[in-house]
Amino acid sequence: MNRTTLSLIAGTTALAAVTGFAALTAPDASGGDTTTEAAVQLPVQRTSLLCPQPSTSDVAETAYTSFTPVTEGTGGDGSAELAAAGGKSAGKKEQAGKEDKKEDKAVVEPKEPGKPVTNSVDGAESPALIGTAEGKFAPGWTVQETTEVAAGTGRGLLGVNCSAPDTEFWFPGTSTAADRTDYVHLTNPDDSAAVVDIELYGKDGALKSTAGEGITVQPRSSEPVLLSTLATAKAADLTVHVSVRSGRVAAAVQSLDDKLGGDWLAAAADPAGSVVLPGIPKDATSVRLVVFTPGDTDADLKVRLASPSGPITPAGNETLHVKAGMTASADLGDITRGEAGSLLLTPTDEAIPVVAALRVVRGKGDNQETAFIPATRPVGTRATAAHNTAKGTTLALTAPTRTAEVKVTASAGSGAGEPTTKTFTIKAGTTQNIAMPAPTGLKGTYALTVEPVSGGPVHASRTLESKLETLSAFTIQPLQDDRGTVAVPEANQDLSVLQR
Repeated sequence: MNRTTLSLIAGTTALAAVTGFAALTAPDASGGDTTTEAAVQLPVQRTSLLCPQPSTSDVAETAYTSFTPVTEGTGGDGSAELAAAGGKSAGKKEQAGKEDKKEDKAVVEPKEPGKPVTNSVDGAESPALIGTAEGKFAPGWTVQETTEVAAGTGRGLLGVNCSAPDTEFWFPGTSTAADRTDYVHLTNPDDSAAVVDIELYGKDGALKSTAGEGITVQPRSSEPVLLSTLATAKAADLTVHVSVRSGRVAAAVQSLDDKLGGDWLAAAADPAGSVVLPGIPKDATSVRLVVFTPGDTDADLKVRLASPSGPITPAGNETLHVKAGMTASADLGDITRGEAGSLLLTPTDEAIPVVAALRVVRGKGDNQETAFIPATRPVGTRATAAHNTAKGTTLALTAPTRTAEVKVTASAGSGAGEPTTKTFTIKAGTTQNIAMPAPTGLKGTYALTVEPVSGGPVHASRTLESKLETLSAFTIQPLQDDRGTVAVPEANQDLSVLQR
């Protein structure tokens, strides 16, 4: 085998071990032995995460928590850091009360896998962050951005998982109503500009607008776009579609309400015929469902609640009809009635792909707060929620189709505390709020890692609560597969390729 062939095989194997590359296979047209054997799962070698600007409020207090689960086969080298986009100062300070860092230092810089690290920032000047993890810190790297806003529009607890860049995003549940201020934050991690289109769809279809076409996001910077500037119509229930013409971005929607608080709305799972929206709080006082179908065919959906005892059909909301290219909504009220629950949407007949999200309200009167639950993909191999506290953390697990066994690990604490692991069985069609003990001797925050062991697919979300004077503030984050490993083929020498 010549040097070119050897270099090609080595290069292919190395390339496949980077986030975003799938397994490579080489079929043998002659029917003989192939040059590749069954793929093996190897840890990714590099992961990128982007965090949107947390708030424009002067009274905002934001914590960034970074965590990488321990992964076999990573070796001993690596690094991870979050730094301000565009070279701006993040106004950072150490959690443990140390003096402010210099502006050229990373906002968060983990020291070892398996232990969270947390830093905090205050005020309205905190920029978006661009993060990169390599080596032993890359597989499963998770960063949580959590902001407390004590007063003003959108006051409450706002949380979002910093996300990887992509080229398409769906956000059902947005609004341009008079009492809402919704921004879609676009963050570009690359050294060249990205060009993005933003489309809005209401109950009658696409909203007329040209302002959302060809939005330029400068290199290594972030652009917040106020949705009400893209269309003149005032609509309570909208679906936002973000598509990238060139480059790539991370996208998230920050929704702020004059009276009902606010939170981040993460992108919904890709359009699918059946979707799962996991982890509705048991004390939710109002739940609103928003669904959109991007195709040319109407969708008819069964609506069910996966409760602790099994699926329940909500009276008066048994089905939902979604017209093609239009946004449909349904007020589900206090659907959970004091029990854990997840919403399951399945086709009544033909499976038509849809995207969906829930707007959840807790509390009454002046003490109401809002969070969002987008439709989520199954956990897959492993998923992590960072920035959990000893009190006020709820992990919800749902097995929509088949009973599943799930391993849950509470990591070491950011200050102190020993990790602990438990295994749970989630029955088919149910949702369980997991009674997971916090790490023994916990100081600071910890991470929760979910790993399905056997059975059917599992969907998960984490609810975080915090008391802000008389307000019981909360935020909900879905747990997604961390893509910590990729399939890499084993390459064998095949000298016959030189003769073909």
